[in-house]
Amino acid sequence: MKVLITGGGTGGHLYSGIAIAKVFKNMNSTIDIQFVGTNTGLENKVVPQEGYLLKTIRIRPLAGHKFLKVLASVSRFPLAVLDSLKILKDVSPDIVIGLGGYSSGPVVIMAALKGIPTVIVEQNVIPGVTNRVLSRFVDAIAINFKSSEIFFPKKKVYLTGNPIREGITSGVKEEALRLFGLEEGLFTILVLGGSAGAHRINMSVAEALGYLNDLKDRIQIVHQTGDKDFKGISEFYRSKGFKGIVLPFIDRMSDAYAVADLIVSRAGAGTLSEITACGKASILVPYPYAAKNHQEVNARVLLDVEAAWIILDRELNGERLASGIRDLMEDPERLWQMERASKRLGNKDGAKKVVDITLDLIRGTDSGVNLVCSKR
Repeated sequence: MKVLITGGGTGGHLYSGIAIAKVFKNMNSTIDIQFVGTNTGLENKVVPQEGYLLKTIRIRPLAGHKFLKVLASVSRFPLAVLDSLKILKDVSPDIVIGLGGYSSGPVVIMAALKGIPTVIVEQNVIPGVTNRVLSRFVDAIAINFKSSEIFFPKKKVYLTGNPIREGITSGVKEEALRLFGLEEGLFTILVLGGSAGAHRINMSVAEALGYLNDLKDRIQIVHQTGDKDFKGISEFYRSKGFKGIVLPFIDRMSDAYAVADLIVSRAGAGTLSEITACGKASILVPYPYAAKNHQEVNARVLLDVEAAWIILDRELNGERLASGIRDLMEDPERLWQMERASKRLGNKDGAKKVVDITLDLIRGTDSGVNLVCSKR
């Protein structure tokens, strides 16, 4: 069997594809799995590290409103189509899986037009433009949130939950304490800004330390900064004397989740899926410039069931963030209720469900996880 997975650019999209690929490999190690992305996305680093072959197409996002940039992006679409057709001819896949994002569009459309079974994965409540267009062509649509159903042809929709990284829930707190050099018994905060970090969150956490100085001996922080802010934030922690560890990127995320009592994070769908699968309480700061404001929409799903608190980016500052951390730290009953709500919302089997759908498409059978009969 040959599987072609296309999309990437961000960790949220890409790690869903890696999760799907690993389910296939665990099922049968001889399955040929290849990825398609661009030569500028995160996939260039991650896909080869994971042991998969990456093919690239010549395409750029239709981002911004400047005429020349939009024209340059549109002008490359025919090249992306030609690249996609060549890849499809060379690989001859049995199934093509689109992860969302601009780089998945040409490959999935060309595959559908050639009669190859196709599936797209939609992580957010409000779908992006690419998946809305692709939904007219593909055979099946795997969604993370039930409320996304209204944007797609209902007969194609499957409620799978989001594919999350293999082993993300398998971290052990005791091992994590040793790995990150942390102390047992301290309230541990995990700060995430996505795979590239989030400057606004980084600066607000640094500012918040001043308001948490009286709790210095009771808390510790694991902080993923991204590359740009790593040096400055590391020096700031040292100057303030707070315990914890600052890293540009956390490779052992399962351990980071295992040790966390509270998470401060953006609200990308991939991150929220991991947070809920691990049953963690969180303070979410949605990225305000996400398409269709989808991060805030995603975060409000958690807020509605009291699994998370939200601080809007325009309202974020050190004092506000410190107040939220302090309130939850000093109210363990409320924190526990948030963890329970988060765990109820979590789904660990998204990748397996997507794989089941792809296998049924190849075989021409029904997976039985269609939205009509699937529960979440």
